[in-house]
Order: sequence, then C-alpha cells, then structure tokens
Amino acid sequence: MKKAGAIISLIAGIFGILSAMATLFIGGAASAFHASGSSTVVGLGWGGVLFSFLVIIFGAIAIGAKNKVPGILLIIASLLGVVLGGTLVAVFMVLSLIGGIFATIGAKSKKDEVKA
Repeated sequence: MKKAGAIISLIAGIFGILSAMATLFIGGAASAFHASGSSTVVGLGWGGVLFSFLVIIFGAIAIGAKNKVPGILLIIASLLGVVLGGTLVAVFMVLSLIGGIFATIGAKSKKDEVKA
C-alpha cells in the first residue's frame, strides 16, 4: 500500500506540473491583455509548479522509505498545493493527498518492525 500511494503521488505530481504550466499560460495570456488579477493567476501557477515538484520528490522518497515521514511530508505538500496552486493543480493535489495517506498508512512503524 505504501508503494501504491507513492506511485499515485508521482503520477499526480506529473499531472500537477502540466496543469501548473497551463495555469501559467493562462495567466501570461491574461497579462498580455492587461486583465485584472492576472498576476494572481501567475503566482498560483508558480505555486503549483513548486508544490508539484515537492510532491514528485516526496513521492519518490516514499517508495523506499522505511518510516512515515515522507508520507506525512507528502500530505503537507499536497494540502499546500491545494491552497496555493490554483484550481487546475488542486484537482491533482487531492489525488496526491490520497496517495500520501496511503503511503503513511502503509509504512511500518517501529512497533511493527519489532514484531516482525
């Protein structure tokens, strides 16, 4: 379950980057026409890029991790991506949040390692 959650998060991070690039494109086009609020859309696009990269990094670390820390960091990055990434990125960050929960639940704790 830990690896499945990490792979889900990797896929969500890749699609999150693509949607962040679309957000940046929309914000840039709006800025070219001097639309109000276009700088906010561009800022959300850069936030989406940042948190999507973090999701990819934490998802890759969660594949081989033996503890719950990468899964927890994945959940935090996903929640921040939902808030600071824009609407398009938020859709994939919710998927990454689910993957982070799977990665956290599937990781063995110290108690489980002693029993094994």
